[in-house]
Amino acid sequence: MAFSNLTSIVKSLIFLILFFISLTSISSANTPPLIRRKKNQDVVILISCDGFRFGYQHKTSTPNIHRLIQEGTEAETGLIPAFPTITFPNHYSIVTGLYPPYHGIINNYFPDPVTGDYFTTRNHDPKWWLGEPIWQTVVDQGYNAAVIFWPGSEVTKGSWTCPKQFCPNYNESVTFEQRVDSILGYLDLPKKQRPAFIGVYFSDPDSQGHNVGPDHPSITDAVAHIDSVIGRLIDGLEERGIFDKVNVIMLGDHGMVGTCDKRVIFLDDLSPWVTVESEWVVSTSPLLAITPPDGVSATEIVSKMNEALNSGKVENGDYLKMYLKEDLPERLHYAASYRIPPIIGMLGEGYTVELKRSESKKECAGAHGYDNAFFSMRTIFMGRGPRFAHGRKVPSFKNVEVYNVIASILGLNGAPNNGSESFANSILSNKEA
Repeated sequence: MAFSNLTSIVKSLIFLILFFISLTSISSANTPPLIRRKKNQDVVILISCDGFRFGYQHKTSTPNIHRLIQEGTEAETGLIPAFPTITFPNHYSIVTGLYPPYHGIINNYFPDPVTGDYFTTRNHDPKWWLGEPIWQTVVDQGYNAAVIFWPGSEVTKGSWTCPKQFCPNYNESVTFEQRVDSILGYLDLPKKQRPAFIGVYFSDPDSQGHNVGPDHPSITDAVAHIDSVIGRLIDGLEERGIFDKVNVIMLGDHGMVGTCDKRVIFLDDLSPWVTVESEWVVSTSPLLAITPPDGVSATEIVSKMNEALNSGKVENGDYLKMYLKEDLPERLHYAASYRIPPIIGMLGEGYTVELKRSESKKECAGAHGYDNAFFSMRTIFMGRGPRFAHGRKVPSFKNVEVYNVIASILGLNGAPNNGSESFANSILSNKEA
């Protein structure tokens, strides 16, 4: 037992060393260049609509969203989320420019294998939240930032103290309309107090998508509501004569795909080859993550699971492939953190995993978290304002580029990140505000 504990400690130390080495590998060359601008004229309003799958904007009449598109710049086939395509990892990737292993939020819920502590979406301890979010960058360089309910905004780290007047505690009962009114209130402040960056989070249409899938009429209703909220913002900006003076970015964190019980893979069907104990499973659908105990070979577990899945005797087995995390495709950027469990399963689009047949849920709804190569996981990006060209379409890009775009608009020296140095210049207009 003592030897086993020592082995565990050594492994954990190795993971920590590798993790911090990976952080230092984010080259300062990826820091966006300082663009000299009249910073006191620049304002960015960043709007996130959770689970707004690319294409939702065409489900119904959305005149206000389409005004942003027609008068601004749009990612023509959507914004590509980071893997896993889950809410908290992606919201924090958007505002840090880092992939999840580098900013630390590798799932919505997960344990730390070293300390045994557990991360939840209500955890604001800065030890979990690495990197530098854009609101911290803004404050570091002498400007105010306001953030309404964005994941991670309530974490006090560095110069960011989550000031009450600019950073309310999350409260889902605050309507979307009230959130917009708060944005307008910030813009009514005297010039020296006015935030240069304002971020706001809307939880729709993700909640509807999970309940009924992406093709249900309630999604259409949710999209129509979002459009009316965007209209409220536009009207308020126009009434103040500043609609053409602020940069509005509207985006989402991930898409959505329909699921149903005929697309389930049961881990107990693998028992003739390998038994996966329930306590090993850190998460199931759509991100299957497994941490076997000390003394159990992760390599052997992966080999036996894939043998079972490829045998033709496991229902839907072709739609799950198991990996040691270091063997995942490099394009996923999901191996560098010690927090990531050693075994990761990649599911087919719309498929789910359950431990036992007796636990099967007979329902068809919606899910996300899948491979970000699936088009269904894409979301929206549109930017309208003095730094975005009118009616421009740009190719799809990764959401880790957004941090540099905002930093460039505001003329800030951004923190090192996984985005590319030149991307902001490729998407922004050079004209002055």
